[in-house]
Amino acid sequence: MKKLSVKAKGAILSLLILLTALLIWHISTVPKVVINPVTASGSSEYQALMGQSSSGETAQKSGFPSLTQMGETFYKQLSHPFYDNGPNDKGVGIQLAYSLARVGLGFLLAMLVAIPFGFLIGMSPLAYEAFNPFIQILKPISPLAWMPIALYTIKDSSISGIFVIFICSVWPMLLNTAFGVANVRRSY
Repeated sequence: MKKLSVKAKGAILSLLILLTALLIWHISTVPKVVINPVTASGSSEYQALMGQSSSGETAQKSGFPSLTQMGETFYKQLSHPFYDNGPNDKGVGIQLAYSLARVGLGFLLAMLVAIPFGFLIGMSPLAYEAFNPFIQILKPISPLAWMPIALYTIKDSSISGIFVIFICSVWPMLLNTAFGVANVRRSY
């Protein structure tokens, strides 16, 4: 009998971990029935408002959705991904397209700024020495720290998102371009 490869064992182990996580999720979200003796003899209208049956039983739900609820929502969202019912009610396909467009535009703008600027810094030691302090100060600032500033100044969430993607992309592109250009022989 052949032994299973490491890849097959890893796939089986991943599947077991997934099934275990789903089982824990299911067990933790199953509604628990609690009998309250105080309200068992109360009015039926009050019991209905409190989610109790006429015998005083209450089904306590967790705040976390069950697997069934998640599956229903998943099916509902993916069955019509491109619906458009107004400005605040769009399908997941349209939202994904908008998001990918913002990422692409932010990355493109970062390329347009970082690559020429990286060439300048990489070719000129003077430009490197002049701009390096500013790069070293601005580079470590988290993109999430830029988001409130962008929202406050730009006042448009879509353009602010593009700006944050630009900030995420510009420093690695700039520094890698400058490093690459600086390491090319002058004779080339």
